[in-house]
Amino acid sequence: MSRDARESRDREGAYPGLLAAAAMAVYLLLLVGSTTALTDAASACAAWPACGDGLALPSTDAGYVALGHRVAAVLVGLLVVATLVAAWREPESRRVRAATTVSAVLYPLQAGLGALVATTEGGALRGAHLVVGMAIFGGLVAALAWTLESRTGTDDDQSTDRPTPPAVAAADAESTDPADRPALPSHPLARAKVVAYAYFRLTKPRLMWLLCLVASAAMALAGSVHPGLTPQVMLATLGGGVLAIGSAGTLNHVFERDIDRKMQRTSDRPLATDVVSVPNALAFAALLGISSVALFASVNLLAAVLGLGAIAFYAVVYTLLLKPNTVQNTVIGGAAGALPALIGWVAVTGSVGWGGIALATVIFLWTPAHFYNLALAYKEDYERGGFPMMPVVRGETVTRKHILWYLGATLVAAGALAAMSALGPVYVLTSVLFGGVFLWAVVRLHYERSEKAAFRAFHASNAYLGALLLAVVVDTLVV
Repeated sequence: MSRDARESRDREGAYPGLLAAAAMAVYLLLLVGSTTALTDAASACAAWPACGDGLALPSTDAGYVALGHRVAAVLVGLLVVATLVAAWREPESRRVRAATTVSAVLYPLQAGLGALVATTEGGALRGAHLVVGMAIFGGLVAALAWTLESRTGTDDDQSTDRPTPPAVAAADAESTDPADRPALPSHPLARAKVVAYAYFRLTKPRLMWLLCLVASAAMALAGSVHPGLTPQVMLATLGGGVLAIGSAGTLNHVFERDIDRKMQRTSDRPLATDVVSVPNALAFAALLGISSVALFASVNLLAAVLGLGAIAFYAVVYTLLLKPNTVQNTVIGGAAGALPALIGWVAVTGSVGWGGIALATVIFLWTPAHFYNLALAYKEDYERGGFPMMPVVRGETVTRKHILWYLGATLVAAGALAAMSALGPVYVLTSVLFGGVFLWAVVRLHYERSEKAAFRAFHASNAYLGALLLAVVVDTLVV
């Protein structure tokens, strides 16, 4: 092994991996515990620590599920204790030691609440049991974030807020030169194909599949508590969603056309290259928006209001107000991606409900954990465009830490969503497996600090949310 490899291995150490493993083990325990409680497996083993008189084996399969959960809790507890011991043996910071100590101290309380839930009616104790478990998980994630920050951060990256860099004038001058823009084909058919594809690109089709999946999951979840889910409602809602995304995306292209010319990743967009004119794009956006609202209105008025609000929020509030003016643009802008969850729920039930809000919260918290990876990969491009993205303003080390913060918050919200009775083993396994892959990718991003690692974490975030939403659909409509 080379000297550089040994130094890299020594710097990385085993403690971050131990913390990550403990955090995901606690998370698995949380979700399995929620499913056990909701399926009444706990009532099949209503003694402690085992069943019957407290020492007997279960007599049913459900009882073995409950007993298996308790055995797993003991093993996870040992893992939590191991993180505590390692934190005090390693030269970790006070806040890392404090976070792991709090998690370890709370663990016996969590076990005691679990015993009370198993041997009594539960009631409010179930909620307390879940909250304490989330606090334990949160403490471990916090310790992991601080540990990675101290081990992988760089001096020139540990920065306070810096002013937003101005756009590069030379790049602006070059990109706006008409001679640099592609000419349209002269043949009518070839020209029509290029223009048609340009209009297709204006709709931001890459966003459509995920946001439509968000709305589909919300409708499936709502259908588990309300009889309003019909093929007509689903088709009208998804059709309205596709058109709304297309309208908002087109307006985004119009408003950012000058900045798009400065950035390498956006310089070939239809309005940046004048393949589509601004008046035509505005007319196209209006047509899509009106059609979208009409489809939503065919379902119910509240869905139409939320659909119009989603278009306005993304195109105006996010694009014109948030994105160019605040480093928190990605965080607040996450509401645009969360609105399809509310729209899907409202389309089925006719009102805003807790299930829709819970799913929207998952999407809202996931957005920074997802997009900050892309911001890291395209940091120089965003700097050239003058956007105050987190890596540009606060540095890459802080950005990587925030990715982990928001990933932890996303997993907590997804764990709370597991309390819905319609969700079961498919959702639990998906959340843990894909959440673990996402966490692994983010940890690797801290150590590798490369564009490749940022894209890996970005794709892992997409895989996590896509799989989670599909699991919601499967658990509610198939299982």
